[in-house]
Amino acid sequence: MREAIIRTISGLLYISILVASILSSEFVFISLFYLLGLVCLVEMQKLLHLKSYALYAVQALLFYLFSYLKFDQDATILLLFITMFVNLFLVKDLMVVNKIPVFEKKKYIIIIFYLISSVIFLTLIPTIAGVFIPKLVVGIFILIWTNDTFAFIVGKNFGRRKLFERISPKKTIEGFLGGLIFSCVASYFIHFYTEFLTFPIWLGLAVILSIFGTLGDLIQSKFKRQAGVKDSGKLMPGHGGLFDRLDSIIFASPFVYAYLYLLDYVS
Repeated sequence: MREAIIRTISGLLYISILVASILSSEFVFISLFYLLGLVCLVEMQKLLHLKSYALYAVQALLFYLFSYLKFDQDATILLLFITMFVNLFLVKDLMVVNKIPVFEKKKYIIIIFYLISSVIFLTLIPTIAGVFIPKLVVGIFILIWTNDTFAFIVGKNFGRRKLFERISPKKTIEGFLGGLIFSCVASYFIHFYTEFLTFPIWLGLAVILSIFGTLGDLIQSKFKRQAGVKDSGKLMPGHGGLFDRLDSIIFASPFVYAYLYLLDYVS
């Protein structure tokens, strides 16, 4: 009971800080995610048994150029292609090999593109139309939280068939479908709240976030299993590490950005 209360308070505090920062200003939003990305970077280096101070400099430089300055759209698209390629390569490793190979050079590639640049695309999503639209990223977080919550509820009560047992024994196909369906339902109500994207676009976001969010969670679970740990850290009481809470949205963010960019380009 005490653990459940601590977990609930910790989760509510996390959500409150997140939403308040998103709604306050673009600078506060980007700065918060720079700090959150910094914590995730510490946790990810521990998972990969890597200790590189240079990566903190890389993170600071990339955030300054892409998130704060937004210095060149062509460079952003190039970074997007590389990030998506690395993330999809990790999906291939998840599906095909028993153990993701993490030799020294690949560790740096994984951290820079799987983690750092994915967080950068999360900070770029609300300004994809040229102006800061905080409701867009709030809606995206609501979709990912809806997916996670109902995947857990449906999976726990109705789950029978395992989704990816050797990596995450508790995840079920029924849970995944439950999260997907309820995210799609939530997208209908979110489009009334935001008023600037149509329901079909929000529906597409719900599908992308459910699929790639689940893949991101599985990939991070595989890294934790290889490292022999249950959680990526201990920062959030009752929840584990910060990367445990953000793995889904971080992995999905470049695909969300690509989806919204293509829609804006076509229109």
